[in-house]
Amino acid sequence: MRSSNPARIWLTTACAVTLLTAGAVSVAAPPAQRPAGGVNLETTLVGAHTTFQGYGPVVLTGVGLVVDLPGTGGDPAPSAYRTMLLDELKRHDIRIPNTILASPNTALVVVRTYLPPLLQPGDKLDVEVIAPESANATSLAGGWLMECHLTEQTLVPGQGLMKGHTYARAKGPVLAAGVAMPSEKTAASQMLRGRVLAGAMLTRSRELAINLRNDFRSVRNSSRIANAVGTRFHDYDKYGIKKPMAVAKTDAKIALELQPRYKDNYPRYLEVIKHIAFAESPVAQRVRMQRLQEELFEPETAEEAALQLEAIGGASVPLLKAALKAPTLECQFQSAMALAYLGEADGIPVLAQAAREEPAFRVFALAALSTIDDADAHMALRELMSQNSEELRYGAFRALWTLDRRDPFIRGEPMLEPIDPLLADDIEAQKDRQLHFVLHVLETSGDPMVHITLRTRPEVVIFGADQKFATPLLLSAGRNVMITAQPGSETASVVRFEANRPDQRKEVSLNVAEVIRTAVELGARYPDVVQMLSEASRQRNLATRLATDALPEAGRVYNRPRSADAPSTLEKPAKPTKIGRDHMAPNLFPIDHEKAEREGSGSGDWADSEGVQASVPADTKPVAVKDEKPANSDKPSTPAAPAADKVDSDDAKKKPFGLIPRLRERF
Repeated sequence: MRSSNPARIWLTTACAVTLLTAGAVSVAAPPAQRPAGGVNLETTLVGAHTTFQGYGPVVLTGVGLVVDLPGTGGDPAPSAYRTMLLDELKRHDIRIPNTILASPNTALVVVRTYLPPLLQPGDKLDVEVIAPESANATSLAGGWLMECHLTEQTLVPGQGLMKGHTYARAKGPVLAAGVAMPSEKTAASQMLRGRVLAGAMLTRSRELAINLRNDFRSVRNSSRIANAVGTRFHDYDKYGIKKPMAVAKTDAKIALELQPRYKDNYPRYLEVIKHIAFAESPVAQRVRMQRLQEELFEPETAEEAALQLEAIGGASVPLLKAALKAPTLECQFQSAMALAYLGEADGIPVLAQAAREEPAFRVFALAALSTIDDADAHMALRELMSQNSEELRYGAFRALWTLDRRDPFIRGEPMLEPIDPLLADDIEAQKDRQLHFVLHVLETSGDPMVHITLRTRPEVVIFGADQKFATPLLLSAGRNVMITAQPGSETASVVRFEANRPDQRKEVSLNVAEVIRTAVELGARYPDVVQMLSEASRQRNLATRLATDALPEAGRVYNRPRSADAPSTLEKPAKPTKIGRDHMAPNLFPIDHEKAEREGSGSGDWADSEGVQASVPADTKPVAVKDEKPANSDKPSTPAAPAADKVDSDDAKKKPFGLIPRLRERF
């Protein structure tokens, strides 16, 4: 065997470094003029040897009681649900549980929510409430869900239904599905389903971890990957001490925490982690960066290149800024996305353009803008709220609210429950007033629009402050508040009527925001306001558009334009390409898990996916997901993820069952 010549090795290395240095300083040059580097070194990325544990949503279930119904409840028939609720009532020394359940003003409901990863105790989630057929109820409209516990549950053969940890407690006003969008054909069934927006409060967090594949697991590899991730992503504790976001626990498991910049887009966070290189030498990284610089200018490779450069960190910023001048919007957009999550504001104009002009990029562009704490980002989002697209306007609003909810342009007005006149001077009573929803009145220049939410958080956003109801007017805001106005009148009467009490009446202008405020002062809750606005829109008392959950979505098709320098007779149009995956948008824009289940495209185990924002062929078909609850079954639904333990958590045992105090007052 021929021996190596040390002089030859030294000379080869020196030439390679010279070429790399020349390539690094020419970031502004177009791809054709940049040197190729002359070296091809393979780099292993974290995603090649790992999966993520605890990413998919976990179904939490419970059985609860809806009260305050106007005679639309019922005595539930014997069932597993009734037994569970009776046991809970008896456990808390309720002496007449059967009398409570038999009341026509109460209804047994099944409560369910989806718990995503990386949330912390105190965070809020929507809950779905369903009155099963055995509940013998006719409507949940106007009801209040008493506090109940939500746990992991699974059906174990031979052992029955086993409970796991209690993760949340749920309560609040029920927004019946048929209230916002009534239909003669579906109203009866819809009134037995509903949501409590932000009704569940988490009591414990879920663990997220990186798992090494079996053929790669070892203490050495686990430590190397944890070190690579921890070097790239870190935070500081309350003492200012730097702490890594990844810590190796075993030879196959790495505990992972969320880096704060990605708190509203943790799918991207996990995608970037998959693209982190480990055991890469500085020379190999320089070679890879030069190659990625060229790939940023090609639409087919720009996304992958931008993710890898984002994973490298601050050293990639000059390359990404240069690609903002790429000839196609797609290449500019991918670079601007990476820059945003690296804390750079240079890509703001590109992100605003992408959100405005290309619906397939919109959800990701708005999420990226929400991370840039810069005055230009504020102004760009304000301008987008005056566009004509409903989802663009509300999406920009939500992005700005996420960026800075105290921004004076969008600052909301809390709609609190009215206080008893006898307690008007009680400071403690004032503090304990419950927040019904938040009203936002925006001074926008686009077409007037009113937006209501049926998911995530209760809020009404009025785009255009001077909107008025048209007369004649006859609207209901729940069963106790009515709004009327005669033809040609300049004012409206808002009246609260209740048995055995004098009517309360207020005269206000026809301004939409003013009517909402007054209705809340007289006792209307968020579901009642949604009912009022829906009636007004249906009766054409609301001349403007009423939009509901107008959120941009992931997984839309983008048609790449033809290359500018290719002969049109020789080149065929590019195949339509999906940007992102269905029902896997940034968590800033939460998905409808029920809709995802119906369409058979649940998130499943994301660990082996191609990425949340990764481009996939447009004709990719989703994999069907089996229904969790068997047809014609009155047993609790079985979550896909089994419970970790077979007993309730200590937290659930210590905390009192929330409905007990009010039930004792009533019975």
